[in-house]
Amino acid sequence: QVQLVESGGGLVQPGGSLRLSCTASTDRFAVNGLGWYRQAPGKGREFVAAITSGGTWKLADSVKGRFTISRDNARNTIYLQMDNVKPEDTAVYYCGGSYDYTLDNYDYWGQGTQVTVSS
Repeated sequence: QVQLVESGGGLVQPGGSLRLSCTASTDRFAVNGLGWYRQAPGKGREFVAAITSGGTWKLADSVKGRFTISRDNARNTIYLQMDNVKPEDTAVYYCGGSYDYTLDNYDYWGQGTQVTVSS
């Protein structure tokens, strides 16, 4: 079983920055696949970014050049650095995890953290 805990959400002005964190807890092996999805009001969940314990990563086209994903394997924690945020980045951000080396197929999910971009 994997537990995922997100933190770092909040209110930020357009053009500002925010950093989200997700820590995976497990009594088994390393959680090799970790990533972020988001869901805006009235819309479906969409992929944002992902990274494996081996360092392979992927970003959605909508956030390339603005968001960066990184990982601390010793802490089983990933970070989403969000720069130059836009109102359309407003959403609940969910952390997903898997024991597999996957970038988009997660078995476990966190509770989500709200990000609101508004002036």
